Amino acid sequence: MDESLQGRLQPLRERIDALDDQILELLTERARAALAVGEVKHDAHADGPVLRPEREAQVVRRLQARNAGPLPPQAVAAVWTEIISACRGLERSMTVAYLGPEGSFSEQAAFEHFGRAVRGLPCPSFDEVFRAVEAGQADVGMVPVENSAEGAVNRTLDLLLNSPLRVLGERSILIRHCLMTLSGTLDGVDRVLAHPQALAQCQGWLGRNQPGLARDAAASNAEAARVAAGDPAAAAIASEAAAQAWGLTVIAADIQDDPHNRTRFLAIGNLDTLPSGRDKTSLILAVPNRAGAVYDMLAPLAANGVSMTRFESRPARTGQWEYYFYVDIQGHRDDANVARALSELQKQAAFFKILGSYPAQ
Repeated sequence: MDESLQGRLQPLRERIDALDDQILELLTERARAALAVGEVKHDAHADGPVLRPEREAQVVRRLQARNAGPLPPQAVAAVWTEIISACRGLERSMTVAYLGPEGSFSEQAAFEHFGRAVRGLPCPSFDEVFRAVEAGQADVGMVPVENSAEGAVNRTLDLLLNSPLRVLGERSILIRHCLMTLSGTLDGVDRVLAHPQALAQCQGWLGRNQPGLARDAAASNAEAARVAAGDPAAAAIASEAAAQAWGLTVIAADIQDDPHNRTRFLAIGNLDTLPSGRDKTSLILAVPNRAGAVYDMLAPLAANGVSMTRFESRPARTGQWEYYFYVDIQGHRDDANVARALSELQKQAAFFKILGSYPAQ
């Protein structure tokens, strides 16, 4: 580097170092303030959950509104999610259950939502994620609920129906699928493993580029990567993080058929979230088997000015062609208009269950 350039860069680097020192001092003060909040709650015998989703959402949104750039809003959110996570961890460590093993998209969603200052608990199935949280082995869980290309994740819907856990947050992430092998080539490879949803999301690419590979389902994409790490004849479809975690080499990246492919995850736990100012409410409904029942079910939402953002049906498995309806609406269950609509819905529904109100992403 020539002396002229070095001379121009040096004062800027010194300025950055000085700013970093100031940031560290402020972070230390913030951490002490967070600990003081915990002490006040303890002294007042008001010890509650260390996680307060509505408060965390309000902190991030306020800073995003004040942000004048050049950092984009998502960068502000990412930085403060980690700051909040680290301060939360000083008060009490939190365990998050998700579909594993290491390198899964569920793990990515969990860490993006709760920050890295948590303990991860990889689980072999969605059922085990719910069981771990219900049994107290984890404080919260993260499960996929819908994909922009393939629709609902039906096993999650079924588990939400029967579980006492509540929804306390949501996280949507961009899904980038990669084809990977142990050798870095397809020499000797005769099959590709992935979660069925991933195989469906990449079927066009596979049909055009690797029609000869047998397609085998795995419990998760990360599990497919784990298997491929020990089987030279197997390829896996998974994330770049899974390739790094299991020592695989990516052969082709971004092989999903939809370049805008996203999956929405739900955070689940045992707490009720207070209003944050911009919320969603998820519920499950069933209606009497009569003409116009579905229309009548939705009428209270329109009458009270409540917008519906998702409407999904799922067979009730009674053999009578009955359905459960999974509905997301804008607003918190404690908002006056939402409360009125839900009260009217409950009176006329054959089945009514509020899964939770939570900050909208």
